Amino acid sequence: MILQSFLLIALLGFLFFTFLASGVERFQAILTGYAVIPANSTVKLPDDAPEYLNVSGKYTHPDKKRRDKLGEISGRDRGRPRVTDINLPMQGQPLQGFSGIKVLKDGTALAIYDNGYGSAHNSPDAMLMFHHIKFDWKRGEVIVLKTSFLHDPEEILPFRIANEATKKRYLTGADLDPESIQVVGNTVYIGDEFGPYIVRADLNGKLTGFWELNFADRTLKSPQHYTIQPPSSPGEMTFDVQRSRGFESMAVSPDGRYLYPMLEAPVWNEETKSFESHDGKSYVRIFEFDTKKRTFGRSFKYILEDSDHSVTDFNLISDKIGLVIERDGGEGDASMACDGKKANECFDNPAKLKRVYKIDLGNVGKDGFVKKIAYIDLLDIDDPDGLSQLRGKGSKFTFPFETPESVDRYDSTHIVVSNDNNLGYSCGRRIGKNDDNEFILLEVGNFIKIRTLDYFL
Repeated sequence: MILQSFLLIALLGFLFFTFLASGVERFQAILTGYAVIPANSTVKLPDDAPEYLNVSGKYTHPDKKRRDKLGEISGRDRGRPRVTDINLPMQGQPLQGFSGIKVLKDGTALAIYDNGYGSAHNSPDAMLMFHHIKFDWKRGEVIVLKTSFLHDPEEILPFRIANEATKKRYLTGADLDPESIQVVGNTVYIGDEFGPYIVRADLNGKLTGFWELNFADRTLKSPQHYTIQPPSSPGEMTFDVQRSRGFESMAVSPDGRYLYPMLEAPVWNEETKSFESHDGKSYVRIFEFDTKKRTFGRSFKYILEDSDHSVTDFNLISDKIGLVIERDGGEGDASMACDGKKANECFDNPAKLKRVYKIDLGNVGKDGFVKKIAYIDLLDIDDPDGLSQLRGKGSKFTFPFETPESVDRYDSTHIVVSNDNNLGYSCGRRIGKNDDNEFILLEVGNFIKIRTLDYFL
């Protein structure tokens, strides 16, 4: 018995050190479903929406002057290396910019639309909304069951909005930048990137709550926080959260008690006069928000593989285990990288790292860092049946977008991933074509099942 115990301890020790030496394990993903919302899709506006919202994208020219003529602003005007086929402004509100997803028990999902065209200044005519969607994987389609437009008739937001003088007070990209969404009963929680803020709404989009990021006895703010006034001289102000790098991601505990909003990029450390890092590697923070007490509590740290990376979505698949998208800023397949060609004919900065990591909030070191357990590579996906129709059967499929921004578990062996197609700007799939909204279903059974404990049992 003593010998058996000794051998078991030795085996566990061997497995432990083997695990440490091997680092984070990679698992292969298989494409089993592919569905698309075309880039030029639009949604029907509410009947009581202000008239000027019938046309969107009027403020996207770099000179910041309004353009009212449809299609007057081209991709070339916007200074991108690869001109897309989408011109602005456009009639109606676009069905694009999916920046967060939550799969529901019946297999449908809620998907959140971001602020519109990338900044508060150029998006006052982009309505904020989330969609209840259904996947038809056989037909390769995404069906929109319902669109809920965010509105604030009870003046929950403590600052002036673009539609302040209207009764319904529909919100636009000048007010918030929604990037993540969670559902607790009949309540929706949204993570905002500007403030950063947490916003609560009902399933029809009516705001019912608003919280700023209060942590360590102070409010952490970005330059876009509603209380910030322009400095009287350059260099006068410093900020905790980087511009447009707020709550890009937000998970929820299975019981709905806690939200876990996650910043997209590192926080500024005023003492060291630098962004937070550990042993030469940048890290981002995950905060814990108690939905009953309505207060922030603990925080966790997530190490980035490179200081130029960012995180774009986070969902828990159990009380401690979560999925995180980490990505670089490149776009386009490496096979079409520029090699003496002009940037409008190739990808000058092709995608190099687009991954879904599995992390363990229950395996946190003394310094607060979460453990990365495993990952799948979105630039190396098996497509044995040629479902994407982009390449032949048995070939590799890549998801080389600048902004893969949504991930959640679909069932016991699959996850769903989608991109933010950045209407008018992103061209990561085909040269000269604006990216569509692509949704991919990946078979990753072993990846979902693996736990830190599995390495020791």
